[in-house]
Amino acid sequence: MSPEERPPREEPPRGQTSRIGSIRPLSVLLAAIVTLTQVPVASAHGTTGSGGLSQGHGIILALVGAVILGGFILLKRTDRITPTTALYGVFVGIAITALGAVLFEGLSPDPTYTASLMPFPRAWYQPLALLSGLGIMVASFVVGWLRWPSRPRYTFLGILMGLWISYPYLLPELARDTHPLGYAIVLGTPILIGYVIWKDAGGVIRAVMRDPVARRFGIGVGVVLALFFVTVTGYLSFFPEEGFPQKVTVVVLPAIYQLVSWPTLEIAIPHLPFVHIPFFLALSPGQVIVVGMLSALIGLNAALIARHWRVEERAGMTEGTAGSAAIVGTCTCGCCGPLVAKIAVLAAGPSIAAPLYWVFVDSASPLSAVFIVGSLLLFTGSLLYSVQTARQPDQSAAIIPAD
Repeated sequence: MSPEERPPREEPPRGQTSRIGSIRPLSVLLAAIVTLTQVPVASAHGTTGSGGLSQGHGIILALVGAVILGGFILLKRTDRITPTTALYGVFVGIAITALGAVLFEGLSPDPTYTASLMPFPRAWYQPLALLSGLGIMVASFVVGWLRWPSRPRYTFLGILMGLWISYPYLLPELARDTHPLGYAIVLGTPILIGYVIWKDAGGVIRAVMRDPVARRFGIGVGVVLALFFVTVTGYLSFFPEEGFPQKVTVVVLPAIYQLVSWPTLEIAIPHLPFVHIPFFLALSPGQVIVVGMLSALIGLNAALIARHWRVEERAGMTEGTAGSAAIVGTCTCGCCGPLVAKIAVLAAGPSIAAPLYWVFVDSASPLSAVFIVGSLLLFTGSLLYSVQTARQPDQSAAIIPAD
């Protein structure tokens, strides 16, 4: 049958999906941000005024989002709704879950930890960092030589990630915060990851992004997780804090973020117009690079999943790998340490949470760098694996534009 004679694919009545399908990811995101800004001043960080919110509301909201997320996935798998409707529902679930996590982190009291509660002494940091970094570099060289001899870019990426972990202990303490090698590692990582993706997955990603629904889903998920990352780490806040400036303050200060010192723009507004809540934003090149890489990789993985759903194929291991990567990454990424520690406080008490807090948050801990590096490698590897699977002859339809 020629393309001109091919009958159109049967679609459900427009009234059934148009209402959900018309929801745009960024519209939902803006609604979530507006909801976040309505937290009363008296309710921040564990103190609850009349009609205010508490950390329990954040937990409930996160659970509601998880139920919506799981419900739409189940409805899609049982063919109760179309893949496009399922994608919009999944995005709403992700956005609500992220908003609940942000509310929980912002409304929870900040626990105080002492060095005596560290899981191991800081004297262990140097050997751990050097051994971890060296191990990754050696493993990357051996695996790249044996498995991908024609793709040395994989080996170079692994060596660069090993340097990321080892760098803080390769140079004297007074020199490492501003050494050119540190800036080269941070600035070179997105360039090398981008080159690897462009070389091995560029064609498929361009085809996937021609699907408007997959493109919107991937961009929406990436933006939501970017806001989630910067909010739970305190670089973006709508919650009142002790010592918050009483007038609009804009300053540029040097701050260490991921290996080296960066000029950091800090904006503090005590009362936003119309909503009358505080606003704080800290922005630095290092933060933009790290959060941008994580969010872009997760968004690309999400777009590939959306593409598979749109062609109504079973994604099999590809879907499971990419989906698990996004979930694991948002929980184990080093920037989520404070949130993990507060959840542990709620579940098991401060004595159990303290080691987790020090492992995630202590800037000198090599394990924090290991989680960042592991997340970058996990997301990149998942993306490349998904693309390679999509290129198999029996799954070639996965890269054909849906519209």
